[in-house]
Amino acid sequence: MFSDPSKRELSGFRRKSGIHSASGTAALPGVLLALAAATGMFCAPARAQQTEGAAPVVVQPGAPGKPSKTLPASTKGTLPPRSPADVEFMQGMIMHHAQAVEMTALIPSHTENKELRALGARISSSQADEIKMMKRWLAARGEPISMAMPGMPDMDASGHAMALMPGMLTPEQMEALRKAKGAEFDRLFLAGMIQHHNGALIMVKDLFDTAGAGQDAEVFDFATDVDTGQRAEIKIMQGMLENKASEEKR
Repeated sequence: MFSDPSKRELSGFRRKSGIHSASGTAALPGVLLALAAATGMFCAPARAQQTEGAAPVVVQPGAPGKPSKTLPASTKGTLPPRSPADVEFMQGMIMHHAQAVEMTALIPSHTENKELRALGARISSSQADEIKMMKRWLAARGEPISMAMPGMPDMDASGHAMALMPGMLTPEQMEALRKAKGAEFDRLFLAGMIQHHNGALIMVKDLFDTAGAGQDAEVFDFATDVDTGQRAEIKIMQGMLENKASEEKR
């Protein structure tokens, strides 16, 4: 019946494996695939163990035209060197920003001017976020948040000692602002915040005028943002003051 040897071998395989029908013949490739998958399952753990045991590779990119260099696995990243002027700038700007936030906190209870309220909310939000950033920067470098400057006392809203940085309002100016209401408050706030912003521009200039200062990427970006942002806000506030002056003359 089976003159062809290959057919006899196939028939014998069917009998041993329990495959007797045409559909069983079609299932043969599936059996072989299942066997292959099982073999792969036994090999996978060995490959995983090899991957898990591999040491991490630290690669230092080379200079232009130079090859990269593989460093020891124990290599750790370090913060770039900082200038003492960078630390003083961040400490001083925290105090500077804190007074600006204190000034804007008076707006809701002292004026109904919608334009001033919108401006104050923007200043408060941006400077509060920048204070958090500066505190993180100092903490990451093990530096204190506040700057010790004896002989220049002032008090913030929390009763903590503050130094009067360039442009900051004096205690007398702050008291006058707290007592003012309505249009008088608007005028004092705008004039005071322009003074305050100009002081921040002086601080940025002093930073970049100091040799070796302002080279840290975060400090450079932040100081540049302060300069451009506060110059723009000064123009806005000057325009608001001019409009108020025109309205009062009518």
